[in-house]
Amino acid sequence: MHFMNGFWPPLLMVIFWGALLILGFLLISNYLDESKRNDPYKILKERLAKGEITEEEYERIKSTLKD
Repeated sequence: MHFMNGFWPPLLMVIFWGALLILGFLLISNYLDESKRNDPYKILKERLAKGEITEEEYERIKSTLKD
């Protein structure tokens, strides 16, 4: 029972809530950042890297996206 006396309980509570807030902030900021999920240039580069499209198709689609 010596553990429950002193400054440990409030300190552990602050650490717990701080970690929970940081985790929540990171999860929400990742979820709301649409640029990571729907970036057409990133998708286009991945398709080129996988060999799904040729370099000519890559350049054509890239120029279309710029317009």
